Amino acid sequence: MTWFKVDDTAYGHPKMLKAGNAALGLWVRAGAYAAQHLTEGAVPGVVAQLYGTAPQARKLVAAGLWHEHGHTCARCPQPGPGDYVIHDFLTYNPTRARVEDDRARAAERQQRAREKAAEKRADRKNVSESTANRPRIDDDSSAENLESSANQIVFPDNIAGQGGSSQRDGVPPSRSPRPDPTRSTSYGGTNPPTPRDRPGPAGPAEQMLARWWQTYGRGTAQGRTSVGRAIADALANGLDADVLWSALARLGDLSKPVTGGTLQFALAELKKPARSPGADVIPLAAARPGRVARAVDLFAAALDDPQETAQ
Repeated sequence: MTWFKVDDTAYGHPKMLKAGNAALGLWVRAGAYAAQHLTEGAVPGVVAQLYGTAPQARKLVAAGLWHEHGHTCARCPQPGPGDYVIHDFLTYNPTRARVEDDRARAAERQQRAREKAAEKRADRKNVSESTANRPRIDDDSSAENLESSANQIVFPDNIAGQGGSSQRDGVPPSRSPRPDPTRSTSYGGTNPPTPRDRPGPAGPAEQMLARWWQTYGRGTAQGRTSVGRAIADALANGLDADVLWSALARLGDLSKPVTGGTLQFALAELKKPARSPGADVIPLAAARPGRVARAVDLFAAALDDPQETAQ
């Protein structure tokens, strides 16, 4: 692509002012045509008639922007009859030879760049094909084989995990180990052996837990560990065993689990002396009781029997 250069002071040049805007339009269009077709400023008469009028061409000649056949300007070539030439075109624009030479050098650079890119693509393709088709050689000088034998770790057969079979040996990989149905779960299940917190014979807490779990363990929602801790704390705090068993019987009928901390707080509330309602508090609107309060009410209901209260 070539350019038709216009001086940045052309808007106020006397020749431009003399020619007028309409004639300057013809001058710019003819100049762009000469730059594109490499005419070195020559404007054929048919092009001048195509882009402008005869009066506009005469104004350009009269202002000195164009020359007709037979002009006397020593710096501009002589046009043919009926044609025109732009004054000082080659002073501001390149010749035809220079433009063609620049285009040839640009084409050569582009061709070399294409050839270099094609060579790189071919080299990458050859490397990938040779790597994929090359047979594996034991003494190949790869990164793994170049590692010295001193840095290679030898694992003896008698270290942990090497001798004997693991737990999964002999188990088909498609099947995962099933849970043991004889083990205790958080929500009842088969009667497990009575756990003991310390060696020796079972104490009152372990005996009551075993008795309670045998009676309610299959259908209760409570956890064995939580119930065991609550029983041990209640007996240690002096709560009567019969009263505790009545409360635990109500607990075994619950369909939702109660945490061990809630059980311990509830059983502790049973040991506190009863206070007359309204003695030192201001009654407020009834609110929804919390988990501890609901457990206290559950255990206190076991004490409504006069015989248990007398005890």
